[in-house]
Amino acid sequence: MFNYLIKSRPGQFLLVGIFFIILGFIFAPFIEIVSRLSFYAAIFFLGFFAAKSAVVDTIQSKSPNVDLLMILAALGAVLINYESEGAILLLIFAGAEALEDYASAKSTNAISELMSQVPSTAQVLKDNGEVVEIPTDDLNIGDTVVVSKGELIPIDGITDRQTMVNEAALTGESVPVSKEKGDEVFAGTINEGHAFHLEVNKLSNETVFSNIIRMVEEAQNRPSNVSKFIDRIESKYVISVLVGVPIFIFILYAFNDFTFQEAFYRGMVMLTVASPCALVASATPATLSAISNGARNGVLFKGGAAMEALSTMDVLYSDKTGTLTHGEFEVVDYAAQEDILSEVVYMEQQSSHPIARAIVDTFNYLDLNQVDRNEPVEEMAGSGMKKGEIQIGKPSVFDQYEDIHNYRKKAIDGNTNIFVGKNNKIVGYFSLADRVRKESAEAVAGFQKEGIRVALLTGDNETVAKKVADEVGGVDYVASCLPEDKIKYIHESQQAGKIVGMIGDGINDAPALANAEIGIAMGSGSSVAMESSDVVIVKNNLAKLFYSFKLSHRLNRIIVGNVAFSIGVILALVILNLFGLLNLPMAVLFHEGSTILVILNGLRLLRQGKQKK
Repeated sequence: MFNYLIKSRPGQFLLVGIFFIILGFIFAPFIEIVSRLSFYAAIFFLGFFAAKSAVVDTIQSKSPNVDLLMILAALGAVLINYESEGAILLLIFAGAEALEDYASAKSTNAISELMSQVPSTAQVLKDNGEVVEIPTDDLNIGDTVVVSKGELIPIDGITDRQTMVNEAALTGESVPVSKEKGDEVFAGTINEGHAFHLEVNKLSNETVFSNIIRMVEEAQNRPSNVSKFIDRIESKYVISVLVGVPIFIFILYAFNDFTFQEAFYRGMVMLTVASPCALVASATPATLSAISNGARNGVLFKGGAAMEALSTMDVLYSDKTGTLTHGEFEVVDYAAQEDILSEVVYMEQQSSHPIARAIVDTFNYLDLNQVDRNEPVEEMAGSGMKKGEIQIGKPSVFDQYEDIHNYRKKAIDGNTNIFVGKNNKIVGYFSLADRVRKESAEAVAGFQKEGIRVALLTGDNETVAKKVADEVGGVDYVASCLPEDKIKYIHESQQAGKIVGMIGDGINDAPALANAEIGIAMGSGSSVAMESSDVVIVKNNLAKLFYSFKLSHRLNRIIVGNVAFSIGVILALVILNLFGLLNLPMAVLFHEGSTILVILNGLRLLRQGKQKK
């Protein structure tokens, strides 16, 4: 904290103000003029940024803020020769502001931690064979980057040979992933295999990590609903205090036999205790702390409202592949003629779906030179892919197709089955297996224990859906869902008055994510899914979402507690002042002290322990 004060201009002014306050009290018994001048200097330094904010914000927004009340209270204290009380008032107010800025800085550290995982420079291979070091920001698409063994990968790109990459920073999986020639590797991950050349395919501001950093930055600038409500009422409240205090002074002077100085003194006490400093600080520091905590634990919230809303969820719908399961399929059985097989592999090369990757990896030995590449491959969201007369997709797509080889019976029950059709006939099938994530079952059990209904919405068949639903804890499920079906179930729950969360990772999940109150995307999923969501689970661990759910509950409890405490303090101090039981020093101590307590209470969310990986 002290280092922060030294490095920031408001912190430096705060320290200088403290020096002059100490000087004022030292000289008070001996040289009154020096003491007063010291307190005036303290008021200048401690009130400088508050006065600047009061003037600038009042002019720009055409409405006064709480800073204006504090400056007026301090100036009022000076007018009736209570310079020391005015200085102390601004000292505690400036200290509370510095503490809130410190909370914001701590939250911003989440971005710094993320950015430190990506190298700032890269080794670029030039056409003449020379390797030069240049800033990562200067890399262009098509540049060749040399990545040595053990190094952090500086940018997203395509590898030119087989290697092993540790993607724990993105996926949370500590086991290195095998990357073949032509596979994409990501900035911030570690090359644990052989050195390779990387062909840059994204600019530094387009990488997966840069998108994560951007989302954290945007989240910090999107206030929670409570913060927005407090911001809306702040100016109205300040205006009412500015109007009410002169009336209060007039009543005391005109009807209660107070001298003007006594009435004005009580008015300054009222101006101090009625200021909503603690109320204004009730939500923002706590929300920023919670967002920072979530980011450190691999969950990104696109704003305080998303963090706040998570705890209100009643129903959680989830996609299957890549969310509840690993999304790493293995072909365990298949049947298709070689020419059809080649067409299928070529078509699946155009897709990033886990099933497509499994088929391509299994049959990477095939020669695809005979495949007609002039005919376009069309991806049909939620159904499969099509190229001319050949179509690949889930079994339900082929209900009207003739099955002359009895492939429907040969497909393995309980696995994910993909059929191939041509000219209204089923000409091949692939049976693939996936594994349920252990942490998904733990998270589902946690949500169910909290009274949240969890349901699986999947495009897979009934058998596969039931198998996965049973493995993750006997949740409800709906099989053979198209994208529009997922939206339908979300709308039905919403019409029943439920707050709906939806987890997904694919392009076909994006509409459902956008329609749910709380859209949750897996970090390894499509960019469209991440853009459509409110929350991103960076490390593909559903247990992280349950951790954030509990964090959201803690955030809301702290905000409610802060608001209740702030209002209670204001009411108590106002009542004490009405009965003449409160002097200015005590008013300053209790009122501004409550602001500091509220901010410190919010900062507790920074210290919550990290969720295990």
